[in-house]
Amino acid sequence: MSKPAPSPVIVIDLQTGMFDGLKMPVIHDADALVSRVRAVTQWARRGGRPVAFVRHDGAPEDALAPGKPGWPVWPALGQCEGEPTFSKSVGDSFSQPALVRWLEDHGADGVILMGAQTDECVAATVKGALERGLKVTVVGDGHSTWSWGGRTAPQIIAAHNAAFAEAGAQVVTTESLVGE
Repeated sequence: MSKPAPSPVIVIDLQTGMFDGLKMPVIHDADALVSRVRAVTQWARRGGRPVAFVRHDGAPEDALAPGKPGWPVWPALGQCEGEPTFSKSVGDSFSQPALVRWLEDHGADGVILMGAQTDECVAATVKGALERGLKVTVVGDGHSTWSWGGRTAPQIIAAHNAAFAEAGAQVVTTESLVGE
């Protein structure tokens, strides 16, 4: 029986529109989030872990609609040539069969997740990964959202990190994961 491959890092929906402030507010803690994503993806590459990005395809009027200025993966994240981008139009990134095949092709039984929006696509992807029987690691300081519904972004993030852990995901910090 062969040992599973290292868990890939999947960066969910960190797109230009969430950072440029043109059509929507800048996501909470944007600059620090970019730094943490870069630290984790660089750590993954050094260790031979695959890295993939997921991009949300919004409705035609949405800032994240295909072809709109806000749609591309945020360039400051430092996506490398050869790292795939998988598009989706629903919350769960694993609804995209090409992402599922990519993960299977890498022989991994787990994933490391980070991205946006904590309370939407990150939550749906964590749930989808757990339902598929994957070992899920969530970088607890590597996902973000906006304040809304009477709660601040940090409150939403903390509540979801607790819910992710309760559901069976391992929640780690960037520092504890990459050892820097």
